Amino acid sequence: MKVRVAVVQDCPKLLDLEGTLDKIEILTKEAVNENAELVLFPEAFISAYPRGLDTSPGKAREVWLKYCKSSILVPGKETNRLGKVAKSFSIYLIIGVIEINPLSQGTLYCTLLYFGPDGSLLGKHRKLKPTEKERVLWGEGDGSTLKVYDTSIGKIGGLICWENYMPLARMTMYSQGVQIYLAPNADYCKAWQNTVKHIAREGRCYVLACNQYVTKDDYPPDVFKFERNPEDDDGESDDSGTLDVVSNGGSVIISPYGDVIAGPLFGGAGILHATLDMDDVVKSKFDFDVVGHYSRKDIFSFSVNNKEQC
Repeated sequence: MKVRVAVVQDCPKLLDLEGTLDKIEILTKEAVNENAELVLFPEAFISAYPRGLDTSPGKAREVWLKYCKSSILVPGKETNRLGKVAKSFSIYLIIGVIEINPLSQGTLYCTLLYFGPDGSLLGKHRKLKPTEKERVLWGEGDGSTLKVYDTSIGKIGGLICWENYMPLARMTMYSQGVQIYLAPNADYCKAWQNTVKHIAREGRCYVLACNQYVTKDDYPPDVFKFERNPEDDDGESDDSGTLDVVSNGGSVIISPYGDVIAGPLFGGAGILHATLDMDDVVKSKFDFDVVGHYSRKDIFSFSVNNKEQC
């Protein structure tokens, strides 16, 4: 079986929920023009990744309010609208959102939503561990949403951004037989490219990594305060040497052998397309199968607490 996929690298209408939903419809239509059966959007595409948000004293609460108002309930009217988009194009639509706690409406989660071609919400995954400044704004997910979905195009699942550096989180995906591994992220560093190649080779699965392309001009001026070193902690940023670029992309599609088959895309918005030959997932396991003949279950044991905690 062969599967057409599309990875969307763009910027939402930051902190503008309705504007972002409109843009998602436009970008999805563009993605399916090349017969995509699965369309992936970046982390926190509804409606902002928090890089650049002004949380300084005197501004933090007002910015927080705007952030909450551009987040969504899951399920809710916005997920209904996204489901209709998936159904109208008969695609699997996977998108990163900021989800608000339905009870308190005072905690936000970085969440990945899965929609089927019939418009149904197949499920969600909440990011387990926010990183750096994300911890100021996002709560933590739990093991109940670490799921792989058995679909008509293969087993799909994934982790968000630096969750992919958590070996046991990756193992949870592998242990469920993931074949199309989704990695929406906010990491535009060169080192990230090595990470997703490793995951593909380790899991013997296709990896779709998807990031935003964002500049300072994309932000509403009353919420923006961007201060950073032009190099990341590893000294390997890829931001074209300008502080006007807030996120420089780097979306990429990797084969089960760790080979790049589309991208990486830096320096602008765009959509990556690829055809995945699902037979290659099986063929790649001839010499390495992380949950099969390389698992050594006589030595190692693995368990996941999949009870809902939050």
